[in-house]
Amino acid sequence: MYGYYDMPYIVIAVVSLLMGLLTQGYINKAYRKWSQVPSGLSGTGADVARRMLDQGGASEVGITQIDGTLTDYYDPRDNMLHLSHDNYERGSVASVAVACHEAGHAIQNATGYSLMRFRTALVPAVNFTSQTWILIFMAGIFFNMTGLLKLAVAFFAVTVLFQLVTLPVEIDASRRALAYLGTVSDIDHAGAKEVLTAAALTYVASALTSIMQLVYYMGRTRDSD
Repeated sequence: MYGYYDMPYIVIAVVSLLMGLLTQGYINKAYRKWSQVPSGLSGTGADVARRMLDQGGASEVGITQIDGTLTDYYDPRDNMLHLSHDNYERGSVASVAVACHEAGHAIQNATGYSLMRFRTALVPAVNFTSQTWILIFMAGIFFNMTGLLKLAVAFFAVTVLFQLVTLPVEIDASRRALAYLGTVSDIDHAGAKEVLTAAALTYVASALTSIMQLVYYMGRTRDSD
């Protein structure tokens, strides 16, 4: 039977759950640890990010505060850094590292970083395929139509591609943040790097999970031919 209750899928689900728990636990631990250590810089995470943006050729980018913890992101649509309360208001190693990482994304956009452009171009397609692939997949199972199953897998592959492109974009943003911090202070680079590495691992775990799922679905689709 083509379903979710065969052993390979159960193994993938368990491995994915474990990776998610481990990476989330790691980033929470690293963030809490370095949130207690002052960065040694003048100002908050938002202040340091502002200076990084100005120096990096992205002075037109705005910064605003949002609710939540580690909910930070850069949105090219409104050209704003959206920083969570602690990272906006506080000046810890963790706050500064995360704020500068998001500033790195804004600088990528301002300077025309090719992978950032490619990732942004994929967003409309991903928004569509990520919401529709499972509906097509279930329809393919219900009507026993291999063509629909293959189309669903192709749609899911677009999501996987997006996640794979996201990895180097995230790594480059962290590289830019660490490079900037290395020029302006004696901030604990080991701490900043630990926070950003922990955050990157969540993207790695998500990509690995999606790749395993894609391989599974591709195999099951071939079996249905």
